[in-house]
Amino acid sequence: MAKPRSGVAAWYDRLAAFNVESLFARARVPGPPRTVYVNQNLPESYFDNKGRPKKEHIYATNQVISSKYTIITFLPRNLLEQFRRIANVFFAFIAILQFFHEFSTISPGLVILPLLIVLAITAVKDGYEDIKRHQSDRKVNHSQVRVLSGGAWVNPNVSSGKSRTFVRGILPNGRTKRKIVEGADVGDLAAAELGTQNGGRVRDPDMEYDDDSMVESQHHLFGPDEKGNKPHWKQTLWEDVHVGDFVKIMDNEPIPADILICATSEEENVAFVETKNLDGETNLKSRNASQALTYLRTAAQCSSKLNPFTVECDRPDTNMYKVNAAIVQNGEKTRVDSQHLLLRGTILRNTGWAIGIVLYTGVDTKIVLNSGGTPSKRSKVERQMNPQVFANLVLLAVMGVVCGIADSEIEQVQYPEGALWLYDDNQSDNNPRVNGAITFAFALITFQDIVPISLYISIEVVKTCQSLFIYFDRNIYYEKTGQATLARSYNLSDDLGQIQYIFSDKTGTLTQNSMVFRQCSVGGSVYLGDPEEDENEDASVKVVKTVRTSSADSSFASTSAAPAPDDNPEAVPHPLEASGVKLSAGVLRHFRDQELVEDLARAIDAEPGSENETLARSLNGFFSVLALCHTVLTAVDPATGAIEYKAQSPDEAALVQAAADVGFIFRGRVKETLFLQTPFSKEFEEYELLNILEFTSARKRMSIVVRKMSDDDGRLFLLTKGADNVIFERLKEGGEELKKTTEQHLDDFAREGLRTLTLAYKVIPEDEYEIWSERYHEASTALEEREEKIEVICEEMEKDLRLLGATAIEDRLQDGVPETIADLKLAGIKIWVATGDKLETAIAIGHSTNLIAPDANVIVIRGTGEDGGRPVYQQLISAVEDFFPSSGILDEAGIVTPTTSKKSPSLDYTGPYPLQRMDTGVTSIVGANNGEKSGGFVLVIDGAALGVALGDDEHKLLLLRLAMHCEGVICCRVSPLQKALVVKLVKEGLGVMTLAIGDGANDVSMIQAADVGIGIAGEEGLQAANSSDYAIAQFRFLKRLLLVHGHWCYARNGNMILNFFYKNIVCTVALWWFQIYCGWTSTYVFQYTYLLLWNSIWTLAPVIGIGLFDRMVDADVLMAFPELYRFGREGTWFTNKKFLIYVLDGVVQSAVIFFIIQYTYDSNSARNDGYSIAMSEYSTTIVFALALTANLYNGLNTTVWTGWIFFAVFLGIIILLLFTLIYSAISPGWFVTQVYGNNYYLFRSSYFWLCLPITIFIALLPMYLFKAWKAGFSPDDIDLLRYIRKTQPHRDLIHTLRREDRSDALTPSTSRTRPLSGMSRRYSRASRPTSYIHKPSDSADNITLDGLSRQLDPRSASRTDMSTGVRSIHRGFDFATEERGVAMRRMQSNLSERRQSSRHLPLLESNTSQKRKGSMRIFSSLRRKKPPTPRKDV
Repeated sequence: MAKPRSGVAAWYDRLAAFNVESLFARARVPGPPRTVYVNQNLPESYFDNKGRPKKEHIYATNQVISSKYTIITFLPRNLLEQFRRIANVFFAFIAILQFFHEFSTISPGLVILPLLIVLAITAVKDGYEDIKRHQSDRKVNHSQVRVLSGGAWVNPNVSSGKSRTFVRGILPNGRTKRKIVEGADVGDLAAAELGTQNGGRVRDPDMEYDDDSMVESQHHLFGPDEKGNKPHWKQTLWEDVHVGDFVKIMDNEPIPADILICATSEEENVAFVETKNLDGETNLKSRNASQALTYLRTAAQCSSKLNPFTVECDRPDTNMYKVNAAIVQNGEKTRVDSQHLLLRGTILRNTGWAIGIVLYTGVDTKIVLNSGGTPSKRSKVERQMNPQVFANLVLLAVMGVVCGIADSEIEQVQYPEGALWLYDDNQSDNNPRVNGAITFAFALITFQDIVPISLYISIEVVKTCQSLFIYFDRNIYYEKTGQATLARSYNLSDDLGQIQYIFSDKTGTLTQNSMVFRQCSVGGSVYLGDPEEDENEDASVKVVKTVRTSSADSSFASTSAAPAPDDNPEAVPHPLEASGVKLSAGVLRHFRDQELVEDLARAIDAEPGSENETLARSLNGFFSVLALCHTVLTAVDPATGAIEYKAQSPDEAALVQAAADVGFIFRGRVKETLFLQTPFSKEFEEYELLNILEFTSARKRMSIVVRKMSDDDGRLFLLTKGADNVIFERLKEGGEELKKTTEQHLDDFAREGLRTLTLAYKVIPEDEYEIWSERYHEASTALEEREEKIEVICEEMEKDLRLLGATAIEDRLQDGVPETIADLKLAGIKIWVATGDKLETAIAIGHSTNLIAPDANVIVIRGTGEDGGRPVYQQLISAVEDFFPSSGILDEAGIVTPTTSKKSPSLDYTGPYPLQRMDTGVTSIVGANNGEKSGGFVLVIDGAALGVALGDDEHKLLLLRLAMHCEGVICCRVSPLQKALVVKLVKEGLGVMTLAIGDGANDVSMIQAADVGIGIAGEEGLQAANSSDYAIAQFRFLKRLLLVHGHWCYARNGNMILNFFYKNIVCTVALWWFQIYCGWTSTYVFQYTYLLLWNSIWTLAPVIGIGLFDRMVDADVLMAFPELYRFGREGTWFTNKKFLIYVLDGVVQSAVIFFIIQYTYDSNSARNDGYSIAMSEYSTTIVFALALTANLYNGLNTTVWTGWIFFAVFLGIIILLLFTLIYSAISPGWFVTQVYGNNYYLFRSSYFWLCLPITIFIALLPMYLFKAWKAGFSPDDIDLLRYIRKTQPHRDLIHTLRREDRSDALTPSTSRTRPLSGMSRRYSRASRPTSYIHKPSDSADNITLDGLSRQLDPRSASRTDMSTGVRSIHRGFDFATEERGVAMRRMQSNLSERRQSSRHLPLLESNTSQKRKGSMRIFSSLRRKKPPTPRKDV
């Protein structure tokens, strides 16, 4: 953790950490507990004696505002933000000082004008940024949703008034009057909502009726009839939704508030929601309506006074998974939990409609409670400037004090001597002491340019232009959507070049949340799939041959949403008769493999006893398991007439889709009957679903028990899919060759970053199943330890399995993600991933994105769950002892452990879960040097453990120290609030620069907590982009944004600011040297106009040129060598040391220029006539020397001299020359100047022309010699690369250095050979293919990391679960689905009820049972009736 400072440093830290927003943004306090009243009046206790609702019963509006300012708060808040700059405070003080006539130099209004311009420009910029936020807020708040209206419906609950966009705070929130449910003027209300006048005949398009029976005849001349008073659904803005409103959400619509489900269109009132925008998980979640409200299915029923009830709710809570509420109806209470709620930020999927009642709105919703307010961010460079400005102020004070003391002492000495200029110098307001103080104040005014006010204007202009450069960069422009990279906060451009930690979301940021079935291993044969470029991506619907089944009846229907009233049922084909299979949502392409097509054709034609019989059994069994072992629903797309699979997760959709692409088409489920079409049968195969052994994170597998319902085959099968180690250790003995081959294929799949599943089956004897079924039913109905008992029973069934093969699915990454992450890691940036996904998914993505290297060691920290395990603190200590025993982490934390052994100390741990070797039954998966692999360490920690670790400073310190020794960290199952806390932990604990990137509303708090927030405008909406500092379209653009624009902006801004300080020091100190010769009276040495224009004209252009056009290295070199980013990451370009060097250089140069010119002009007259020179003649020479030296010095500090730099350097010099010629020639008849005639003497003087080159040469010589020595004798990596690019412009720098880096040397054209000191021997892999397959044409020079990874031992990486001590290797297993969700519980209940109703049926004949028991054939794969050979495109 960052060590706290004391004294003045601590005081300054507190001042610098002051948050302006704390003065204007109210602390967000969760709303009060509430009781929502429906179809009844509020009790009298809710109102005061004036009939107004009490404050605690007024609920938040649904309007959500992320902007910073209002019309009222804009001026004071923005001024406070700007006056956090010490320089602005100083400028204001100087301006106010000159309003007193004793200190006035020129017009006070003219003095304060520069400060007002600075404040105004910054305010306009900040206001423009905030207007954009208001526009984004308006877009969200003006989304529409169907809200109950009409009839006798009145919502009695009271909500606060909403704010108006950009003027909130002007209009007071009026107290809402009491709303009476009974006695409402229904006719007037209906007429108003119909938008009619005198019974108009035009129907309001925003009104929807449940039966859609509003016909033309019902709107007649005599006004609306009874039908017009019907309750209906009206399109309403989100911000107008209130607590207690009934809303109707349609399929694929977002949820506007936290809503209690009353009824849905689905079976048993189940609703499916996509929560990836809330918690980052990609699989759908099932929610169900409360049983007490399922009758509320229409607008009329919702608004009926016969259906009153209340909902008692706890106060709003940040916990996403906790809801305490109850429905009170007719005196009975019904419990409400999180399964009954639809939360704001989620999207309704695979559900026709859902009706619910609003419980929480706006700032009381869980997603808003988990997000923070819009912060006021300042760049690191700007924060560093404050102490430097403070140092300049101290120097100014010293100069002023010296002038004041010296002036006072001189007056005290010379007044008694009768100095005429001290006449009457003994008054109370005119004496040496008072005059000394006045001189001190004058000195502050005279030398005020030591803190340049124009610096802040220049910074704002430069950063705005840099934002435009980013916007117009075509390399980070996304052609597909026409979106450019947009800077929403202009003042953070230099922070992009100093990032040390990146925190990234997963879903939508790293991945597309789209799956592709890539490869599979079936019976020892691997099918790699046809190349993607060879397929027709436009064919989203695959045409299939339709077959008939004798058991199909007219009662079969889609198991998804019911058809809308407007749909024509006859136009939608029967699912059993659909002619095609449409690509499921989340699946990118069909699976095609020509080799598989040929093998399948041979299998179909196989005869019993032939060599193809085994192949037929394997293929039929493998794809039948894929097509049956799932919870996917079927629907028929009305537009195409094709089957569309509705899955809770893209994983399952991809698996079932792949089976259908091969010809094993799942046709749907009718109650407990599954219909399957296969290439091996002309009729649909029917299976009776008997049991579902559901998937959980602990089981890592899913199984179903089915019975084949054909006339000649009624066997029982257990179909299983799951993790490789879980399946392999449950396989039947034998078949070692198949196991070994499949294991090798799994290793290959995992190397490619694919998500794997292993498939197996077994035939269950009838008598064995009957006994097991009874025991399973008893366990599932147990009142105590139900889950444990079910797990034991499932273990008994899931054994002696027969291996079928494995699947490999690609969780499609965003374009360029692996290459970007690899290059960012080369740049020295630590990358942390924070996601709501489960642990296996997070680890799988870590491998596929290069965050986890092929030979990395994964340390897993889990929260202590129901199954026990070691405490989180003990896991952290054990991880340090095992993997970092000599790091000193435990000593720093003051932790003393009894274990002193260096090698695996936790093996001596006496707790219940010691670290142990684990054997899968096939091969040992732990090597002798486990945990000591060359790939480094990656820490994986789940949300439960993170909640404990963030609970106190002791846990935080230990977690942070452990994470610092890891190359990356993955946080899984984390809430939005935890994401922000993790960012703050690193930012505040280590004092480093952080960047957060995400694309969903759940990432907003993380984005706002980081120093720089990047939002991706993706499929999850614009919430993240609207709250970010920079909005990009693709994660891969982050590389160029940081490595190129970040590097350039930081180097330019740092160099510009240092040169700005220098040029003001050199001018101001020259004024101070003159005080030696003017009695320390704070007199200006040269005419005030020259000083006034010093920062605005003479020396402005060069520093602006540095900020805009300087370029240390070309963009292509920065992209090819990410290691160069370390110069920014280490803060090379702007440090206090450099600041001190530039200040001292300015002081020395001012002394050189002033005293050389002073002694030159003091010796003899510079005029031909011998007269003494005028002060303006001598001082103008100083001005020219100072301006030329400052501009050339700025040019010397510029690394690339382009035409713009030449223009900028010499522009001020030329203007100074022309100004002097013209200004000196103005006669007193026009207006009086002190330099009239100066041009006549100045430019004829040899002193003038000789002093300039001499002083300039001497002043610039030290810096020139230093730069020459550094470039020749101590070059850094940038110097070397620039030298090669300059001397050999046509040399292929990138490819040459790639070869030479293998020898760790860089050979320029000189005789010397210099290693790249700060660069790794590795190079950028931006062009590296993601496939691991090494093509024969590849030469040794361009073998990629992925190509070499195939040669690595798969056991070169380890994974250690510190909670249980289990160590394993990663073979790519991952499967996302909802665990123990509502939909699964419903299916289990239906199966249990069916079992109860069928218990009286007799068992099948014993001889049939014996026959099945002895059969080993897979699903009767060989049929005598063969359909035609499938087409090549199957």
